[in-house]
Amino acid sequence: MPAKRKKSYSSRELGALLDLTGEAGILKSVHRSGWWMIGIKNGETVAEHSFRAALIGYLLARMEGVEPYPVVMMALLNDLHEARINDLHKVGHRYIDFPAAEKKASAEQLGILPSPFKEELSGLLQGLFSRSSHAAEIARDADLLECMIQGKEYADQKHKRALDWMNRPMHLLKTKSAKQLARKLKTWKSDRWWTHLVTLAR
Repeated sequence: MPAKRKKSYSSRELGALLDLTGEAGILKSVHRSGWWMIGIKNGETVAEHSFRAALIGYLLARMEGVEPYPVVMMALLNDLHEARINDLHKVGHRYIDFPAAEKKASAEQLGILPSPFKEELSGLLQGLFSRSSHAAEIARDADLLECMIQGKEYADQKHKRALDWMNRPMHLLKTKSAKQLARKLKTWKSDRWWTHLVTLAR
């Protein structure tokens, strides 16, 4: 059932909506920090990661028989806070309470939004943080699986240490569908989709 359309928004409310999209745009310039720890220059950005995590979330949701919308939205929102606090690799997590910073940044980002945006997006994020639903588990698996796929791609490009990023999260996956895709990932060739097309063009 489609959401009811509010008749009008104030200038302040419209500005808040644009501010949120401005923050999301910053993620196109925030690089995922774990990759430069192993010498990958100009690795993927948070925006690139979030885009593919959302797509993976859709696929997993369908595989699991779950409504995709909340999963896709959770995957998109998962790292929005990094527009304010940047991406921090796992070494840094030893010294900073990053989950608390994530929640504070997210609450401030969404707190200025008008209804119903604030309530809906805050509810989705709260569900994701608490892992209180099957949809939240799927969204978390999508986030992990995207990192695993990126690790496989970098490994196929001769960054062999990136295989750690493919293998390490395996035990964290919760859903049957994510585990199936992760197992297939081990034998998947990341350039298969385009080398096949080149072969057909000959």
